[in-house]
Amino acid sequence: MKKAISLCILCIITTLRVIAQTGDIKVIVTADNNPVEDVVVTISSQNVKGQKTTDTKGVATFHQLLTGRYAITASKAGFGAKTAYATVVSGKTQQVNIQFAIVLEELKAVTISEKELPIRKDKRRVPKTVQEDMVRGRAIEYEAMPAAADAMYAPSPMPRMAYRERNTESYKKVPENDFMSVRANPLSTMSVDVDRASYANVRRFINQGQMPPADAIRVEEMINYFNYQYPQPEGDNPLAIVTELTNCPWNDKHKLLHIGMQARTIPTDNLPPSNLVFLVDVSGSMNQENKLPLVKSSLKMLTSKLRAQDRISIVVYAGSAGLVLPATAGNQKGIINAALQRLQAGGSTAGGAGIKLAYSIAQENYIRGGNNRVILATDGDYNVGVSGDNEMEELITKERQKGIYLTCLGYGMGNYKDSKMEVLADKGNGNYAYIDSKQEAEKTLVREFGGTIFTLAKDVKSQIEFNPAYVQSYRLVGYENRLLNEEDFTDDKKDAGDMGSGHSVTIIYEIIPTGVNSADARNVRPLKYQQRAAYPTILDYDAGNELATIKFRYKKPNGNTSKEITHLIYNNTTDIRHASENARFASSVAMFGLLLKNSAYKGSSNYNKVLALARNSAGYDEEGYRTEFIELVKKVSKPEEVAMNKWYEEEE
Repeated sequence: MKKAISLCILCIITTLRVIAQTGDIKVIVTADNNPVEDVVVTISSQNVKGQKTTDTKGVATFHQLLTGRYAITASKAGFGAKTAYATVVSGKTQQVNIQFAIVLEELKAVTISEKELPIRKDKRRVPKTVQEDMVRGRAIEYEAMPAAADAMYAPSPMPRMAYRERNTESYKKVPENDFMSVRANPLSTMSVDVDRASYANVRRFINQGQMPPADAIRVEEMINYFNYQYPQPEGDNPLAIVTELTNCPWNDKHKLLHIGMQARTIPTDNLPPSNLVFLVDVSGSMNQENKLPLVKSSLKMLTSKLRAQDRISIVVYAGSAGLVLPATAGNQKGIINAALQRLQAGGSTAGGAGIKLAYSIAQENYIRGGNNRVILATDGDYNVGVSGDNEMEELITKERQKGIYLTCLGYGMGNYKDSKMEVLADKGNGNYAYIDSKQEAEKTLVREFGGTIFTLAKDVKSQIEFNPAYVQSYRLVGYENRLLNEEDFTDDKKDAGDMGSGHSVTIIYEIIPTGVNSADARNVRPLKYQQRAAYPTILDYDAGNELATIKFRYKKPNGNTSKEITHLIYNNTTDIRHASENARFASSVAMFGLLLKNSAYKGSSNYNKVLALARNSAGYDEEGYRTEFIELVKKVSKPEEVAMNKWYEEEE
């Protein structure tokens, strides 16, 4: 009897412990501020999946979910599907608001029969046509037009048609890196890049049921969206370097060289004081739920991380630019948030005037030895003000040289100017992120606050020299717009990328080993006069077991002279199946990017391979970002769920 009672008590205690580690998620689905009933809501994490339907109030609640990050997808005919993310906290209910925009799932031509035609003696018989606005879901009927004469016959019935508002998103077209011969090009030099905008933008397309445009896919930004477990730097170096050589999962004749860089993580309390200027686009194009309202939410999140020693100013621009909030201490959060909340959208976009004013305010409040930065939040759709992009870029470059950097946060869809945003961030010694949800804002501005806002090392460059004894050709995966000339590596006047506190960067080279017969190899015939004396033939050159030597150069945030780090890479290959989680997961993301681009170098890549590698290397996924990646791959692996896009603008 005692044993039975003890067992019963133990079961109750265990149940209570499990309940104590759970929480709820309440999903509210609306369209035009009205609740949407009978929406299928699916919730999933790495180990949990459930489904419910919204009630008459548009609500679906999931109870006693284990703590962790969940993907929530809401779908209904006539609205499409939309995905959001939430983290369950023990004992609390997380509310997730999903707002639908009405769309049409199918575009069908519907003819109106002769019987339906209105007939009047003073008008010719014509059918009504309906133009359905895909964004707002409203139908506009066009009445019959007066006839020129009674003898005119009715025209053929007209179809019911649906139109999309013209999409003017723009992406710069950049050719993919090709394989290079080590004999002709033994050095590969690049600017280190920590931008991650491309992945969030790609995710937005896929979650909307569309394939992203090829030019929107920057493979390196997809890889670097994720955090990798690289070791922290030792000694005085701000950067640590890790390398790994594996076989290539999409070409069994090739190998992949993985290079990881980790910037030192500095606790937020130890960061230098910040002088930040929020530069907010409040033009008419920002008057959408996923633009200005999301901007305000994002900047409120960033404000939550600020301290008394930090200073915040707010500048807005539309038809003209203005100062909304003068420099205010970071602990005055109520004042800052109230100023943000008052922002409203309307007018044309004088982006250049806004940037000039923002830099002027930043200069007035400049903190010597501090973090001086303009944070631009916009869809990038400048159309009034500055005479051209070149003038704006020159201004940003000059201010960068004064120690004022630029962070670009991109928002929205339909008229989003990715090509402009990326260039501005590059010129401003800053970084660039695409914010498609509150969850992404939290990741960029809260969880990765130090990396996004504080520069630890600037003008970071990489140069690798391959040993022709082991490598005949190589290809840098991604980074097409980050390539530098050989001589730029030691030129301290040449601008390059920056790394923030805690940032990691992953670089992948696909290499063709010496002696391997590959169609991708770029063989160069020996030259008569320029033959390298060091190794008359490739196989005569010997440097032991060294595959390559990689060097990095960087400057301190306020420095002008670069320092160099050298790292030797040895020719020791690990089977990808037994490689580190870092290498396996990065390879899966790279392969996914190649497939989305329909790359000429995708080899035998397929979505099953991507899924197998990703699932096998998800590892400890506290925030759920790797789980989310796996869900995206699943969606794209079903062609019937996505459509190809051909509507965006290319920029040469």
